[in-house]
Amino acid sequence: MTLGLESLDYTIFLVYFVIVAVYGYWVFKNKGKQTADSKDFFLAEGSLTWWAIGSSIIASNISAEQFIGMSGQAFQLGLAISVYELVGAFSLIIIAVYFLPMYIKNKIYTMPQFLQVRYDGRLATIMAVFWLLLYILVNLTSIIYLGAISLEKMTGFGFMPSAIFLTVFAVFITLGGMKVIGYTDVIQVVCLVVGGLATTYLALDLLSDRVGTGAGVFEGLGLLKEKADSHMHMVFSPGEYQVHDGRGGFIDAYNQLPGLMMFIIGGQWIVNFNYFGCNQYITQRALGADLKTARNGLLFASFLKVMMPFIVVLPGLAAYVLFQENADPAIVSGITEGGVVKPDNSYPVLLNLLPTGLKGLAFAALTAAIVASLAGKANSISTIYVLDIHKKFFNANLNEKQTVRLGRLSIVVAFGIALLLSPFLRNFGQGFEYIQEYTGFISPGILAIFLLGFFWNKATANGALVSALLSIPLSTLFKYQAPDMPFLNRMGTVFWICVAVHVAISLLESKGKANPKAFAVESSWFKVSTSFLVGALTITGLILTIYGVFY
Repeated sequence: MTLGLESLDYTIFLVYFVIVAVYGYWVFKNKGKQTADSKDFFLAEGSLTWWAIGSSIIASNISAEQFIGMSGQAFQLGLAISVYELVGAFSLIIIAVYFLPMYIKNKIYTMPQFLQVRYDGRLATIMAVFWLLLYILVNLTSIIYLGAISLEKMTGFGFMPSAIFLTVFAVFITLGGMKVIGYTDVIQVVCLVVGGLATTYLALDLLSDRVGTGAGVFEGLGLLKEKADSHMHMVFSPGEYQVHDGRGGFIDAYNQLPGLMMFIIGGQWIVNFNYFGCNQYITQRALGADLKTARNGLLFASFLKVMMPFIVVLPGLAAYVLFQENADPAIVSGITEGGVVKPDNSYPVLLNLLPTGLKGLAFAALTAAIVASLAGKANSISTIYVLDIHKKFFNANLNEKQTVRLGRLSIVVAFGIALLLSPFLRNFGQGFEYIQEYTGFISPGILAIFLLGFFWNKATANGALVSALLSIPLSTLFKYQAPDMPFLNRMGTVFWICVAVHVAISLLESKGKANPKAFAVESSWFKVSTSFLVGALTITGLILTIYGVFY
């Protein structure tokens, strides 16, 4: 295994960098408004097409946490980790039909704004602060951390130089605003899909060459089933498989993905409905468009989401078989650190086995995913801080130019904090698990107050406030008092408790009457076009087929 990139690899990456930079500058100068307009900066209002919306959603979603973290969990758990992508694809369809009309018809542009309009200012402020902390301390920090690990493994540069490079690149894209992010994300998605599929193809071909007879990719697919049957199932049972925990020990695979219970109790639904439906850096792409364009954008994102297991899961599975079969000493030594098996190292180590040129393409694809996701998250951090905190509490009279300038400054500050904190994540074991678990401390309460706020006219502000504040202490209580409970089941349990508390308090307050701040809802909002319905049914059929084959 050759550590580092060759001249041809750097040339390919440089071409990618120049294309993104030049196109981003062209978009900044030629699309949309030329003035310092805050809605243009934060929302790209009215200027994103359906394909730009869909591409930007996936570019923001698919990042180091998937390429590195999810590939690492594919090494750890197997094909079952695809559940996040498949349920995510289905969730995007549901959100397109039922969530988007509630936002767009009521002119909602940020998540705290929804809470302000539907409930009250107390809840909006508390949740704005929670979201800022979550986006910076968990999301932004973890993506820089995982991305830097991958670049460190691929290039031979140190962790901090790699982290600084990614941060500076992302800042460059983010300062142009949502319009630049949205359109450059189209290039990023093309790059990550093409490069990702090429990496998958070569990983399976390598597996065939090192473990099989060298017959090619289809033999590699067969070897996954033959050599790692335990990793080729979508549903686990308690105590069925023990897997590496990333800290030198083993853990029950069921604790990570608790079989059918994560659907019955609802943990998996909570993860995806909250992430795609109540999350500023995902919904923000669609909120500046009309309903038809926004829906088509989410449908396109759903289609791309179904492709992701082929890009991020299969390489992790191939790395697992190569590791188990001791097919290459470089793979074993690269995945193991100080005698500890580190699943998150599997994808970067695998990339180093690629031939010159293709390694540069894979490097560009990985960088595209990381930078696009960082840019989207940072823009959303800026949006929430400026519109929902600074203008509300510090200076409501900022003009458009000052608002955009403050937005750019908050982007730089957020990146600086995340960059400084990123090295400390080395102590958290498996990266994707860290992101999902700690995001899950707050997501049950968030989803409860959004769903009831959308669709139950008796939901009150006090009920929502108590429900939101309960989420973190309840999650902490279950984590330490019921340590054997899988975290997805914990999320589901906390969600239903939050719903029950919200409903009980609201009924006591409302005495059966509708809340005056409840949204007026029209059934016509939820009707979709025939083409959307056909696309949605096709994607749903693909998801059910995958579960039917690999159950």
